[in-house]
Amino acid sequence: MPARGTPRIWIERPGKRRNFRRGGTNGRRIIEPNIAGKQSEWQWLDIDSAIRHCTAGVGIWDWASNDDGNPDVVMACAGDVPTLETLAAVTLLHDYVPDIRIRLVNVVDLMTLQPAAEHPHGLDDEAFDALFTRDRPIVFAFHGYPWLIHRLTYRRHNHANLHVRGYKEEGSTTTPFDMVVLNNMDRYQLALDAIRRIPRLRELGAEADERYRQTIARHKAYVIEHGEDMPEVRNWRWITAKS
Repeated sequence: MPARGTPRIWIERPGKRRNFRRGGTNGRRIIEPNIAGKQSEWQWLDIDSAIRHCTAGVGIWDWASNDDGNPDVVMACAGDVPTLETLAAVTLLHDYVPDIRIRLVNVVDLMTLQPAAEHPHGLDDEAFDALFTRDRPIVFAFHGYPWLIHRLTYRRHNHANLHVRGYKEEGSTTTPFDMVVLNNMDRYQLALDAIRRIPRLRELGAEADERYRQTIARHKAYVIEHGEDMPEVRNWRWITAKS
């Protein structure tokens, strides 16, 4: 559990082919873990970008953003599956609302979310606001319990606009995408959350709700019949954010 003033300790597996955090940590008492699942993983950053990002612990992914400093919404994510679903939600939002302005913020060090006075890795308020803004809606997809993100950020200026999707202890033997659907953290839910929270898009709310219900119904029927996720999910690929 995160605790005030607790130094971070990393444990590194020997023989890891590519340690993307090399040079990314400073100080002593550091052991670096590299933990990976059994499935193929997306590689979103090249090695140099990954080192810079992991050193910072949090940052805007410019290649997935098109806000030009003035976002309608901040789409934030932490964890491999939440990052995938958030990026997929970004592509959906650009399809639904072509002129939407999205900023994508990825977090690899949760302690950066705390104030600097609470943890040595924490961002000061100015740096935090530069990422998450002071007044725009934030949709945050997290691989753990949503309350943790709220606990880490409750003193931040924009906490009132923060909406977190995460693990709800739902799931069974099912498909990978159905697991995130069961926990309401799928790309369609994240896109709907964004539309609901952007003031200028409120008139699209009813249409977006209906689109979501139809898509999830189609997903559930497909999983039951075929035992795998829909092709549009399995074959999804990133499309460059629109400017």
